[in-house]
Amino acid sequence: MTENVAFVFPGQGSQEVGMGKTLATGHPAAREVFEKADDTLGFSLSQLCFEGPEADLNDTINTQAAIFVTSIAALEALKAAGYAIKPNYVAGHSLGEYTAYVVAGVLSFEDGLRLVRERGRLMKEAGELNPGGMAAILKLDDATVVEICKKVTAEGHGTLQVANYNSPGQVVVSGDNAAVDKGIELAKAAKARRAIKLPVSIAAHSELMRMVADQFRQAVDNASLNLPEIPIVANINAELLDSLQAIREEMEGQLTSSVRWTDIVRRLIDHNVTTFVEIGPKNVLSGLIRRVTKEVNTYNVATSVDIEALLNAGA
Repeated sequence: MTENVAFVFPGQGSQEVGMGKTLATGHPAAREVFEKADDTLGFSLSQLCFEGPEADLNDTINTQAAIFVTSIAALEALKAAGYAIKPNYVAGHSLGEYTAYVVAGVLSFEDGLRLVRERGRLMKEAGELNPGGMAAILKLDDATVVEICKKVTAEGHGTLQVANYNSPGQVVVSGDNAAVDKGIELAKAAKARRAIKLPVSIAAHSELMRMVADQFRQAVDNASLNLPEIPIVANINAELLDSLQAIREEMEGQLTSSVRWTDIVRRLIDHNVTTFVEIGPKNVLSGLIRRVTKEVNTYNVATSVDIEALLNAGA
């Protein structure tokens, strides 16, 4: 059986002040990525990543671009340090899917950055015009959480749906604030180990994003796309994206659809992936992957130390 490698890329929530700083200091290839990003956007995104302030970094309009750029910078530093393995598959969690598009050759770095920046701007706008929230629910099965969402919505508390199937027993729901509160109440009654509201002001991956979908569709339609050079596993259905039409539909539909991360990991394992390399700040995805299966190798690349460790591991 052929053993395969997948590169995976994190989404919103992985940001932290200081991310990418050691990469840019120690690796010219990473520094060039940050400089290109600053030139493309017309302001110092690099300073925001390296120095903060945290409140600005956590603003959705900035967060998405910052994680995207830091992830690409980490990959370029990794390659420049001598890591020559080309992944057999790529995937990303929500925003991270756009990083995967660039790595697979679907988007140029500049076009990907502009699209991610617009995505963040529109999601922030939707959150301001139609406030909502999100909550993490731990140790309930997926079917129970789905039924809770249906019940909350049917009873008129507002829209509630599953935003992220992160790992077995870890699901995030999203929707109107009152609906999220009711969902937390019902999840606790159903004996969830934890049901907690997340510190976000937007209802990502829910119908509350529908109001900006047309505007984002225009941005997607205006972007220049290429067929992927590396297979990409989609967020919405965990299928391989094999046409430009499928990619455009994924980009547009992802705003209001669930991220099926558990299914993505399982699909990659079905394709004989035995090594997952998470490229970008923190190591959230590596933890989620290990909750899906202990039978694979996971590495994360967020700092110069991580790069050395991966090179020494020979993975």
